[in-house]
Amino acid sequence: MMPSQPKDRRRTEQRNPASKNLDRMTAREIVRLMNGEDRKVAVAVGRESAAIARAVDAIVGGIRKGGRLIYVGAGSSGRMGVLDAAECPPTFGTSPKLVVALIAGGRRAITRAVEGAEDSERNGERDLRAKKLTERDVVVGIAASGTTPYVVGALKYARKRGAMTVAVTSNLRMPVGRLAKIVIAPEVGTEVLTGSTRLKAGTSQKMVLNMLSTAVMARLGHVYENLMIDMMLTNDGAGDAKAADWRCGGKAEIEGCERKFEKSVRGLKKRI
Repeated sequence: MMPSQPKDRRRTEQRNPASKNLDRMTAREIVRLMNGEDRKVAVAVGRESAAIARAVDAIVGGIRKGGRLIYVGAGSSGRMGVLDAAECPPTFGTSPKLVVALIAGGRRAITRAVEGAEDSERNGERDLRAKKLTERDVVVGIAASGTTPYVVGALKYARKRGAMTVAVTSNLRMPVGRLAKIVIAPEVGTEVLTGSTRLKAGTSQKMVLNMLSTAVMARLGHVYENLMIDMMLTNDGAGDAKAADWRCGGKAEIEGCERKFEKSVRGLKKRI
């Protein structure tokens, strides 16, 4: 008789009773099921509002002292960090060095799985050390499971260096949560596809990181009212968005509008 395996305590790794017949469902049934499950995500994230706000204040404080926001993750979790970091310069006009993302396995891991990359605590420490971490930086470890060794290693090193640590996880009582000063843990429950944390867990991570970076940049003065006053003009679409935000006398006359916009921004910056 085979010995029974210990039950995995991570909710994200357990089976969802509602999707046990997933392989026999119609396309419409699958879509309806997933949509119903996804509705739970915003509620779970909402329960973490206080923790998210504390993290925002900590990040703002660190950046004002000359620190950085550093995301650390592996696999899908790491890609969420990479995506959010990449969006900050074009959206808020910040330096690419201000919001940084480390992913286990490096650049290759952004588009493909790198075997064993997330399984080393030492690699997490090594990659963070290479960034010359200081006590002014804020390290946000992203790990749906809460157990990823790469993230655990990075958080341990951050604590040694005296940096503020934040965890974003879907499993509260796990090593990542125990290591971080601030824990953001939207417990979204079991996935439709067992263990596939790119689903609800990944959606919750995207929502949390959206809140962190947007609230931080708003608090740092990169937003006026609800306008992207520091947005970089990288393509025609961005230019159209900027012109749409700033109307000249109620009529969008693009040529003259750009000059007026830039002048207005300079004035706004002085007042901010």
